[in-house]
Amino acid sequence: MQVDSRDGVGRAALLRRVALSAGLTLLAVAALAAIFAISRGIAVERVRESAQATLGSRVQAIESVLEKQRAVATVLASDELVRRAVADPDSHHREVSRKLERLQQETRSAVIYLVDAGGLAFSASNWNQPDSFVGNDYGFRDYFTQALRQGEATQFALGTVSHRPGLYLSHDVQPLGGDTAAGVIVVKFEFDDLEQNWARSDARDRQLTYVADGTGQVVLTYRDAMRFRSEPAPDGGLIPVSVPVPGIDWRMVQLVPMRLADQNAALVTGTAGFGLTLLAGAAGWGLRARRRSARRAAQEARYRADLEAAVAARTRALSDEMRERRAAEQRLTNLQSEMEQANRLATLGQITAGVAHEVNQPLMTIRLLAENAHDMAGGTVTQLLRDNLARILRMTDRIGQITTELRGFARKPTGAVGPVVLRDALEAALLLTASGRRGDGMRLVLPDILDDLTVQAETVRLEQVLVNLIRNAQEALADHPDPEIRIDLTLGGDSLRLSVCDNGPGLSPEMAQQLFTPFATSKPEGLGLGLVISEEIARSFGGRLWAMPPQPGQGATFHLELPRVT
Repeated sequence: MQVDSRDGVGRAALLRRVALSAGLTLLAVAALAAIFAISRGIAVERVRESAQATLGSRVQAIESVLEKQRAVATVLASDELVRRAVADPDSHHREVSRKLERLQQETRSAVIYLVDAGGLAFSASNWNQPDSFVGNDYGFRDYFTQALRQGEATQFALGTVSHRPGLYLSHDVQPLGGDTAAGVIVVKFEFDDLEQNWARSDARDRQLTYVADGTGQVVLTYRDAMRFRSEPAPDGGLIPVSVPVPGIDWRMVQLVPMRLADQNAALVTGTAGFGLTLLAGAAGWGLRARRRSARRAAQEARYRADLEAAVAARTRALSDEMRERRAAEQRLTNLQSEMEQANRLATLGQITAGVAHEVNQPLMTIRLLAENAHDMAGGTVTQLLRDNLARILRMTDRIGQITTELRGFARKPTGAVGPVVLRDALEAALLLTASGRRGDGMRLVLPDILDDLTVQAETVRLEQVLVNLIRNAQEALADHPDPEIRIDLTLGGDSLRLSVCDNGPGLSPEMAQQLFTPFATSKPEGLGLGLVISEEIARSFGGRLWAMPPQPGQGATFHLELPRVT
């Protein structure tokens, strides 16, 4: 039997065409798989960026609440009525309860209450309600025991009376004239409104938002079944995104459905697959129509060019979208910085309103004395003219003290606490106060400070504390026959103590009891804010500021203790 050779050639050509088709198909499948993986990764990253932007605004809301409620606890801890009440609860508990009730309504906190050293609440904002906290024992609460030991504490827990979860912010309270805590002021805040806002937004986008503490326990959530339990492990269909909450050991987590990224990746892959199909069809059509006219070949070339242009346009559109997102994030960062400065300026405006009357009186006196000096300039009463001009200078110094205090408070610090060279900060403070020592024969005794001796602080605010202490000593030595200011340095293990001493008249017992009370001052031109602000700054560094008890015949001594940086 004879075999036609043409049959063998045909079968070989068919095998080659089948092998070529199979290879091209596998190559196309591999390309589509790579496109899907890349586009899915890009889509996941976009989902993460969007979730982080949303979490950033929500974290900012929580941070604002924490700062506001901490400020309430700090201010109440130094309030004169509250400090008097912890020394004598029976005489002041009703008055304190009414004050706490007003503050609770103004600050929108859940409840504010005052606890004695034994843990018994004797004043509360809900004193006149059936579920009043007055008379309840909170000595077993961590926020109570930690505040007595450390000065302040934070705890998220379930209320023993209200049975509602909330954040407890506590601060120790020292009685007037004492330096040992005799009670604790507690502010509780509930996050119901914030959680409901999250619930409405998450229901629309089919996602889940919650806040977990440092141990992984869920504290804030609109799903009650999750609260006080370990945070859930996300399954493969969810993308976890987390952002830390500044000022507290919390993390805000959002679980975003993976379906959004899969849909975007499938759309891009489908588009690419359609394009590849068209390209393959065009190539096959070209092979089969190789002998067609040149006009058809030109049309196919234009079609391919249009397709490439569409891909390039889409690529440019994606690049523009990414640039716009980065620009929006930068604008958000700038806006947050401006809001922080605006809050400080708002606080400065409140203080300025309180001293407006104090500033106005010296200004009117300056105006009258200036007119009087002008009228007498041509007369013979030269001594009276000199006296008037001297009084004008004293009034100007008074205004300078007030405005200097305001400028020091309004100055925008960096906010970053870190190593600060103590010698540089002290030299800057001495330079700023040098004008007050000229012409009085005032002696200044300084310690030897090593160039590498550093403390944990912030440069601008540390200089503000030192300037305040030195200026107070200079003012106490006014008209003193032998004025002297001595600055001593005592080194400890993990801290150091800088003492500012003067040989002036010293502190009166009455003034010593209210040194760190806002607006309490013995100076006619004083505001009573310098030591209050300085003490709060020292505490924010992890240190403390206090005065030695007054001794007859001895001047005043202030001690500033700061953590050392080794």
